[in-house]
Amino acid sequence: MSRYRILNLEPENYSAEALTVLQSLGAVETGPLDRAGLLERVGEFDVLIVRLAHSIDRQVLERAERLKVIVSATTGLDHIDLKYAAAKGIAVLSLRGETDFLRRIPATAEHTWALLLALVRRIPAAHASVLAGEWQRDRFRGADLAGKTLGLLGLGRIGEKVARYGLAFGMTVLAYDPYRPGWLDGVERLSGQADLLRRSQVFSIHVPLNAETENLIGAPELALLPPGALLVNTARGQVLDESALLAALERGHLGGAALDVLRDERRGSLVESPLVRYARLHDNLILTPHIGGATRESMAATEVFMAHKLRAYLEGSSTPS
Repeated sequence: MSRYRILNLEPENYSAEALTVLQSLGAVETGPLDRAGLLERVGEFDVLIVRLAHSIDRQVLERAERLKVIVSATTGLDHIDLKYAAAKGIAVLSLRGETDFLRRIPATAEHTWALLLALVRRIPAAHASVLAGEWQRDRFRGADLAGKTLGLLGLGRIGEKVARYGLAFGMTVLAYDPYRPGWLDGVERLSGQADLLRRSQVFSIHVPLNAETENLIGAPELALLPPGALLVNTARGQVLDESALLAALERGHLGGAALDVLRDERRGSLVESPLVRYARLHDNLILTPHIGGATRESMAATEVFMAHKLRAYLEGSSTPS
């Protein structure tokens, strides 16, 4: 088999097993590279391994003179210009559609629940208070999840796991997913998004980003949620209108929100983000830096899976120039 030049753009804590597979395919160079370094060197490689830190856009792809494959151990691919990659004949390998494998990966569903618990029990603020030398138990009175209604927008592999957690916590679980053929015992199937919103005391988003779901949840949708409802988003930032969310928090319609994804998360510094500014002053908004899938076990498993997927692809592909 021919030897390929492979750039692992985000090698930090990369699986040793996956790296061994890559090295069996060719010469592996590890980053990290900044944007300027990527633009300068991307033309040297046949294979690009990425996570989510970089935008593999038209500017990058125009310089990728010999690139044949982009490998991303993700289901969402909004960080890659798929149309331009296809026009250039560059294959994009990802976890999209790998349902059987992904059902064994719990990280994002677990983080969804971690965010919800942190929000409803005010854990970050309580922790910060103790670090400041305080011990104010009554100040951080939370709320029970048992008996509340959990509404899930999307009942795919992640939504299904979150639904099971909700049932285990004694919640009433509702879901809207027009594309799921079967259903999950114990979860009420709703026929429309509006009905889901009206009934959700906790509303959690689990849909992929595409033309249908971009800006799916805006001001009219948020207004349908019951007063004091909580919102969790571990899907993609572009699904949610962040300005509308901020307005709903500021006027007190929403009781709180927890987000692992932001619309401009790859922009660089988010210091001036209105949501970040709000979260500095209010403990009913929790933000994490897209770490839903970032557990040691889940990342290692997906990296090994994708390395083998790359090998299978290359063994059947043409010889690199």
